[in-house]
Amino acid sequence: MFFYLFYDVLAEHLSWLRVFRYTSTRILAAAITALLLSFLIGPWFIERLRSRQIGETIRSDGPQTHKKKAGTPTMGGSLILFCLATSTLLWCDLKNQFVWLALSVTVAFGAVGFADDYVKIAKKDKKGVSGKLRLAVEFAVAGAAMAYLFYSDLMSSDVRLALQLPFTNFYDGGFSMPAWAYVIFGAFVVVGAANAVNLTDGLDGLAIGPSIMNAGTFLIFAYIAGVETTIRDATGQSVTLAQYLHIAHIDGIAELAIFAAALFGAGVGFLWYNAYPAQVFMGDVGALSLGAAIGMLAVLTKNELVLLIVGGLFVIEALSVIIQVGSFKARGKRVFRMAPIHHHYELKGWDEPKIIVRFWLISLVFALIALGTLKLR
Repeated sequence: MFFYLFYDVLAEHLSWLRVFRYTSTRILAAAITALLLSFLIGPWFIERLRSRQIGETIRSDGPQTHKKKAGTPTMGGSLILFCLATSTLLWCDLKNQFVWLALSVTVAFGAVGFADDYVKIAKKDKKGVSGKLRLAVEFAVAGAAMAYLFYSDLMSSDVRLALQLPFTNFYDGGFSMPAWAYVIFGAFVVVGAANAVNLTDGLDGLAIGPSIMNAGTFLIFAYIAGVETTIRDATGQSVTLAQYLHIAHIDGIAELAIFAAALFGAGVGFLWYNAYPAQVFMGDVGALSLGAAIGMLAVLTKNELVLLIVGGLFVIEALSVIIQVGSFKARGKRVFRMAPIHHHYELKGWDEPKIIVRFWLISLVFALIALGTLKLR
């Protein structure tokens, strides 16, 4: 909205407002707007949750130290979702279909998480909505978005169905898949990311910290992939920054960097209240929407496989659950004291802040490695 107001309408009278035509300006504005919104409405929002007794239900089989967290306001992810959506709608070019795809899937997954949280609170049951039903809805939403993306002309034909491999030249080292296969693959990426973040959300600030790092990393990927600025390569030819770095150039995708910036700002704002000891938990409404947003950023910027590096911590958390369940069913024995793996370290006696900070550092290393793939090609 501000993009049209400042650039198309008021810029005729106030020339300095033309600065808002630049993506970089709106990236900063989106991050700051989402952050300030979090700070402004966060205390009121948390108090409303507390007054309505929307509190967390603690697992009876979990670490005993978590029992003191019972009753802490949950569903705080609604705050993230509101700040993200508001900032995106204010600062993005609303004619850009990439933005609408990412935002629509994020909000839809947030709605699924909201329903799950509501059932947990209303019935005082930690299980919530049936896992099969929830996955079915998630795959339906993600599949519809992927079908629209890969059967439309949003991306050029040489980019749309090509899989970009890390550490390789996109124009030499990628390979293509049929559209139907990409729809299935893309849906798995989005649903997998959403549920991996959800599994990670078990300690104060544990999920939101890496989510912020993921948002910042994909902000850079989206900006580089879509920016039209040209530079000269070693042969003296003018090429886009994406072509110079041997990654896919996608027209219009730079606008998605504004969405990522809004996600970054909303995440930082929420961390203010979610840091140990947490005043509010994000709940499934936050974890599923965050994961879906990260998954969509990966698919839309053609970094589906790089997501395994950027979101390495989420991958580890998800794998720990898969290994634990698989081992127990196959051998009747557990590999970890408890899964996801952050609970394993809790039961080993690690203090919660120690686990959180160390996991954040691991996530930071993964993010730096992912950024390193831009040059190591």
